[in-house]
Amino acid sequence: MLTKKQLDLLEFINKRMLRDGVPPSFDEMKEALDLRSKSGIHRLITALEERGFIRRLAHRARAIEIVKLPDSMNSTPAGFTPRVIDGGSNGQPANAQPIEPVHAMDLPLMGRIAAGVPIEAVSDSPPNIAVPGQMLNGSARHYALEVKGDSMIEAGINDGDVVVIRETSQADNGDIVVAQVDGYEATLKRFQRKGDMIVLEPANPAYEPRVLPTGQVKVQGKLVGLIRTY
Repeated sequence: MLTKKQLDLLEFINKRMLRDGVPPSFDEMKEALDLRSKSGIHRLITALEERGFIRRLAHRARAIEIVKLPDSMNSTPAGFTPRVIDGGSNGQPANAQPIEPVHAMDLPLMGRIAAGVPIEAVSDSPPNIAVPGQMLNGSARHYALEVKGDSMIEAGINDGDVVVIRETSQADNGDIVVAQVDGYEATLKRFQRKGDMIVLEPANPAYEPRVLPTGQVKVQGKLVGLIRTY
């Protein structure tokens, strides 16, 4: 049986993954559970791992995988599959429900997107890549991009990952977006609007946010999923 805090954390991670396709940071987990330090999050994650709800992935710092959900979270939409999240034994709790696979769909891999200094994002003749259908939203156009750089690592996005993007020109504060800068450069960053300025925020303290006039930034899509190859 999970404690309330353990269940709250698992539910928060699950909802954020379903909503954004990427995990919350440790800071966001700490805020959501109203804890004083990230050490409390580490203890909760360890407890979830020991009970078999999550699994730590070898050779990936803080990377874990949701492998089971408790009966109390049976309202999770059909088609949920394990996703890589930021965050460590392989127990099998009796009240856990197995996660069913979903069908894959082909999306064009449009090129490389920078999680660092902006680079050109779209190629002329994109190949296709198979992605889980649950990442796609209705009739909206989607495409995939390969991530280059490490400026979004605290959002669970690593160099070499493939991100799934839903094409849109609209974004809310906190969304991770493909932002076109000055009409040709493209970068993957967290979006914040402050008055008549746009802030493109990295998820790595080694990088500074970019603050740009609204006219210099065009949102080209919103992150809805992530694919990682080991």
